[in-house]
Amino acid sequence: MTTTPDLTGKSVIVTGAGSGLGQAMALGLVGAGASVLALDVAGDRLQDTAKLAAAAKAKGKLLPLACDVRSETSCAAAIATAKEKLGGLTGLVNCAGLGMAYLRPDAFEKRPKFWEADPTRWWDMMDVNVRGPFLLARAVMPSLIANGWGRVVNVTTSFNTMIMAGNMPYGQSKAALEAASASWSADTRGTGVTVNILVPGGAADTALVPQDAPFDRSKLVKPDVMVAPILWLMSDLSDGTTGMRFVGKHWNPQKPWQESMQLSSAPIAWPDLAAAAAEGQYRRPD
Repeated sequence: MTTTPDLTGKSVIVTGAGSGLGQAMALGLVGAGASVLALDVAGDRLQDTAKLAAAAKAKGKLLPLACDVRSETSCAAAIATAKEKLGGLTGLVNCAGLGMAYLRPDAFEKRPKFWEADPTRWWDMMDVNVRGPFLLARAVMPSLIANGWGRVVNVTTSFNTMIMAGNMPYGQSKAALEAASASWSADTRGTGVTVNILVPGGAADTALVPQDAPFDRSKLVKPDVMVAPILWLMSDLSDGTTGMRFVGKHWNPQKPWQESMQLSSAPIAWPDLAAAAAEGQYRRPD
């Protein structure tokens, strides 16, 4: 028998909550009773998320707040708002991101070489995808550690996407966040705060893949695959689980969480790859 974790009393910041994966996770969390500060650079998208939460008569509370995660001041203000308006803060989900279509609208039809990238847009992508998660995690970590309990979940991508030709700097930004997550989990071990990664498990049906991109959208991973694992990760059930990456499409919400956890998880940053390389037995992971 499966049960949805009761997240009453949990308070979580979710970035990129105006659409796609972030919106799905924010709605799932408030549906399970959590209070959520939903962040997005676009305030109009956040209002859509708030309306969906209200229409679903969510158990928890969703508070929308326009925020540019590239700004240290804005990130600090978001943390302060969460503590004031939500009565504290127990978790952070770093999902906001810029994809290759931001670099160039036709990036999926004609993969750009790295030297063709506009430097300003290249830096914008690194700012949002890497610096933003750092700024928010840095701002929230002292209070989570002081409370002796907390959750940080970062959204990265697959290994192959990280090193794909014509996919920079999206790939390298996610590789940087993957590496950072491994280090953060080590830095916080023993504090009661866990750091994990959650990915959909393939190209997802979100705005990062434009409607005119050469993909069969029926085969793209649906954002809802993120919901069941994020509920578990933000709950007491995941106590002690840190330094792991979870693949949303491999988590079966109809199965007991112990089984889904085993089927969908592996250590962050593929340490088995490093071990194999050291032994001269390199094999590219899935």
